Amino acid sequence: MCTAATYRTHDFYMGRTLDYEFSYPSEVTIMPRRFPIHLRHSTVLTEHYAIIGMAYVTEGYPLYYDAINEKGLGMAGLNFVGNAAYSSPCAGKENIAQFEFIPWLLARCADLQEARNALETLNLTDTPFNSHLPSASLHWIIADASGAIVVESMADGLHIYDNPVGVLTNNPPFPQQLAILNRYRGLSSRQPENTFAPEIELPYYSRGMGAKGLPGDLSSDSRFVRVAFTRANSVSSEGESESVSQFFHILGSVDQQRGCCEVKGGYEITIYTACYNADKGIYYYTTYDNHQITAVKLHSENIDGTELISYPMLTGEHILEQN
Repeated sequence: MCTAATYRTHDFYMGRTLDYEFSYPSEVTIMPRRFPIHLRHSTVLTEHYAIIGMAYVTEGYPLYYDAINEKGLGMAGLNFVGNAAYSSPCAGKENIAQFEFIPWLLARCADLQEARNALETLNLTDTPFNSHLPSASLHWIIADASGAIVVESMADGLHIYDNPVGVLTNNPPFPQQLAILNRYRGLSSRQPENTFAPEIELPYYSRGMGAKGLPGDLSSDSRFVRVAFTRANSVSSEGESESVSQFFHILGSVDQQRGCCEVKGGYEITIYTACYNADKGIYYYTTYDNHQITAVKLHSENIDGTELISYPMLTGEHILEQN
């Protein structure tokens, strides 16, 4: 499963964990402005915004899990199994295959308002990439410095929700995720007052008791609550390294360790964690076996080109020996 979040200090940051029991070969992939995006039900986009994100590149096409564009708009797809439903192509709509959604939106939209406008005519189709890669069951968080929305394509249509907490996990649908927070409205980063029985002396026996009851399991609703609490109470200085470090700590609160979530075929783990500075176009990531933060910079490349630029994930652990 997965968790995504937004964060703001001096710059705007966004990122996600990708949690699963296996993965396709993934690369940090830059799509330059003139890389032709061949849409299955529309024309070819020959000029567009440059994009950087994590993708599985096959048949020369980047299947993005998450990405940002050069204007600072970001997007991530998270598993939404059992609820996601796509349509057949229909007249009068912008018919976009599920696997095209991220590049299509980030290629044409400079900010969240433009994304909202583009979504008004969108019809997400069930067109598979090929016979081996059917449509994935996903919902998406889309964000920039002004805010965030969630997009869910379900059997009863396309739903677009404002996301005031800047967090998304998997199931249930987003309105239910948001409603779950009501159960935890009494949690705090401060020590709690004794409202149980003020006349009885109930001394603190530990720090952190204001967050007593914060869920610690790996279910998607518990991860949503934990990251929403961590993000809302996060304190960081304005510098780049401090902001990036803090963002990884926020998502680190839901890191999945091998052996704790057994599924058919193995164990679900946090395959990678990503943080992108949307203002500067920098994609940071760590992997399960490599805790060193790696950075790939969009603007260090020729973003006016026509060919994809890819950097395979560095997955081996890097240990600094001090003596």
